[in-house]
Amino acid sequence: MTDKIITEQSGDIARIVFNQPEKRNAVSLEMWEAVEAAVTRFAADESVRILVLSGAGGKAFVSGADVSKFESERASAEAVAHYNATTKRVYDLVEAFPKPTIAQIDGFCVGGGVALALCCDLRICGDNSQFAIPAAKLGLGYGFPGIKRLVDVVGPAFAKEIFFTARRFDAEEARIMGLVNRVVPAEKVGEAAEETARMIAENAPMTVNSVKFIVGQTVLPESGRDLAACDARVKACFDSQDYIEGRRAFLEKRKPEFVGA
Repeated sequence: MTDKIITEQSGDIARIVFNQPEKRNAVSLEMWEAVEAAVTRFAADESVRILVLSGAGGKAFVSGADVSKFESERASAEAVAHYNATTKRVYDLVEAFPKPTIAQIDGFCVGGGVALALCCDLRICGDNSQFAIPAAKLGLGYGFPGIKRLVDVVGPAFAKEIFFTARRFDAEEARIMGLVNRVVPAEKVGEAAEETARMIAENAPMTVNSVKFIVGQTVLPESGRDLAACDARVKACFDSQDYIEGRRAFLEKRKPEFVGA
């Protein structure tokens, strides 16, 4: 493991922090491997209701790959294939995380940082944030899964603009495109992410997680949707103790205490 990835848990909120602020949290292969292990662990932990991803230092979320490591990590075709396979596993794991995820974006969010943020359910950024996918300035190829995630969030026209120009977009442009859910003052990003995470964590987890699953099904081709699984999750909510608790709390005018069962 590496100290460049910090994992934390406070109650039912888990956090993964990219901790290389001197390089704007650029990510090495070792860091991606540590994130893969952390996401896998948190996904299996029933005490975790939500996962927040962020970058240390307040200047960047993730600024892409650690170019200083290219000679040792991406110099050969085999090494490139291994690196790409690792990052793909991480993106897929974050996207498929069974509970809500939030990208807390401070400052720069570039390349692989945008790709990672797109895998999260919600993106909250500071008004000083900047976004870019500079693949066209580096001659890099960009695969279908990453482009599809971007198109699903911002639509084809903005996706083309982001890739074709490879320029930086500010926070307001990102908000207009739908790339982020919310823009807050730079000094309030952590507070806003914490408040949102706490709000979600206090709601009925079976309802929240079933909605995440069903929304994920809506963006699949019709032939690939599992409607029976959607129906089963809805039924499980109505059969749960949390449904009883929610009704009683409403009638008793008190805050419900959901247990996820």
